[in-house]
Amino acid sequence: MNGEFAIRTEDGAEAEYSSRPINWKLEQTVAGLRAARAEWRNHSGRNPELGGRELPSRQAMAAILSGLCGALFPMRLGPAELREESEDYYVGHTLDRALNALVAQVRMELRYAARQRGDNAGDVDCQAVAIVRDFAAALPALRRLLDQDVVAAFNGDPAARSVDEVLLCYPGVLAMIYHRLAHHLYRAGLPLLARIAAETAHGATGIDIHPGAQIGHSFFIDHGTGVVIGETAIIGNHVRIYQAVTLGAKRFTSDESGQLHKGQPRHPIVEDNVVIYAGATILGRITIGKGSVIGGNVWLTRSVEPGSNVSQASAERSGC
Repeated sequence: MNGEFAIRTEDGAEAEYSSRPINWKLEQTVAGLRAARAEWRNHSGRNPELGGRELPSRQAMAAILSGLCGALFPMRLGPAELREESEDYYVGHTLDRALNALVAQVRMELRYAARQRGDNAGDVDCQAVAIVRDFAAALPALRRLLDQDVVAAFNGDPAARSVDEVLLCYPGVLAMIYHRLAHHLYRAGLPLLARIAAETAHGATGIDIHPGAQIGHSFFIDHGTGVVIGETAIIGNHVRIYQAVTLGAKRFTSDESGQLHKGQPRHPIVEDNVVIYAGATILGRITIGKGSVIGGNVWLTRSVEPGSNVSQASAERSGC
C-alpha cells in the first residue's frame, strides 16, 4: 500500500489512512496553553521563572531512588549479573552516580524554596553538598534499620518462606525502603523531594506514607494496599498493620481567612507492639497504648489504654 495501512470499519469496508505525519495545526493550541500558563502564574503570585526548569524532576528522583535501593541491597535489588566479588565496586559506583544526581535535585529545591520566600539563594551549592554528604553518611544506619523491618516482615507472616522473598516481593518492605529515605530528606529540610520519593512508592505499592511520619524499628505492613499514614503520625517499635488501615486526621483547623493551619499534630500516636488489622480507621491526635490490638474495620477516635483489645462491637458500645 506504499506507506499506507487499512482498518476495517463497522460495515466491513476498508478505510485507508496514510502513514505520513498529520498536520495537527497546533499553533492555536500552543498559544492557548501559553496563555493558560500565564494566567496561572499571575493568579498564583508565583515568582518569575529563570528560563529553565525550576522544580525537581520526578523522573530524576525515580532513577536516584532505584540506584539507592540497589546500593542498599546490592545482591537482592541490584543488577542480575552482579557477583559478590564486585559488590563494593557496584555500590561505590552506583552511590557516586545517585548522590551526584541527588545534589542537582537538592540544589533545585533549595533555590525554588529561596525564591518562594523572596530570599537570595546564596550558598545553595555548598548547602546542597552538605545535605547530601550527611544523607550518604546515614545510609549504613538506615540499612540496619531496614534489616529490622525485613526481619519483622518475615517473622510476622507465616506465608513468608525467607527474608529474601520478603525483600524481593513484599510491597510493605519496598514502601518502607522508600519511606526511610524520604524521611531523612524531609528532616533535612527537603519536603518536596521527600514527597516525590513518597509518591513514587505510593504509585508502586498502593501504600501512602507521608515522609514526615515517624516510624520506629521492626515495622511491618502486611499486604499493604490502601494503607494511609499521615504526616504527624508517630509509630513505635514492633508495630504491625494490615491493608486499608488509615492513621489520619479527624479535623483540620483554619485561621480567620479560612486557610488551613499547617504542620500541627493531628495524626495518631501508636505505641510499641501494637497490631492494627485490615480496614481500621484511626483518626486524630490520639494514642494507641502499648501492646494493644485494634480489630478489623474499627473506627477509632479516642485514645485506648495499653493492652487494649478493640473490636467493632467494643468500639460501638463505647461510642468511638
